[in-house]
Amino acid sequence: MKKLPPRAIHLLAALIAGFIISAAVTKLTGFSIFGAAREKPLSAKEASNEKLTALAFETLEVIKAGDYRALSKIAHPEEGVVFSPCATVNPGTNKCFLPDMIAAFGKDKNAYVWGVAAAGGEPIEMTAPEYFSMFVFDRDYTAASVVGINRVVRSGNALENIREVFPDVLFVDFFYPGGERDPADEQDWSSLRLGYEEYGGALKLRVILRSDWN
Repeated sequence: MKKLPPRAIHLLAALIAGFIISAAVTKLTGFSIFGAAREKPLSAKEASNEKLTALAFETLEVIKAGDYRALSKIAHPEEGVVFSPCATVNPGTNKCFLPDMIAAFGKDKNAYVWGVAAAGGEPIEMTAPEYFSMFVFDRDYTAASVVGINRVVRSGNALENIREVFPDVLFVDFFYPGGERDPADEQDWSSLRLGYEEYGGALKLRVILRSDWN
């Protein structure tokens, strides 16, 4: 059998990856990335949701891989990304990083105060990789059981104010129900929300927020 050239292999891999992402989006949202496969054309809202959801899954994969350089390319070029360890976004205490700083997270040994703990109010002081491990990708959210598009799947005790702080944000809520790690603990649920804003005709990451029952 004749060996395929490297470029052909790359194109084939990209096509397969596209179908895999499309299948995941179709399962979660009820519509396909590939509009030609639909009997009816996408509405404006469906097209917007499709674009948002595909980008959110792409962002999750980048975070899962620990590829901060790739994440920096998704980040808002001018406003950067706000990191909130709870549902209540506080621009005064939450850290905001511009793309060049995000790209350097892997080698950044500095400890930053990212906010305060919901229980107790102690400052959350960590390096970027430590923060991502505990307050961003503490679970594999690519396998989240429920995904909310521009809606909060579940709220805890914290004030939900993502819309007030970011009036133009479009977000995806990746939700894990309680009891998955400990069947006796129904409060052991959490959500990772990725919020985007329009910039130059494209969606750019503006906020990464983790929510739980606190």
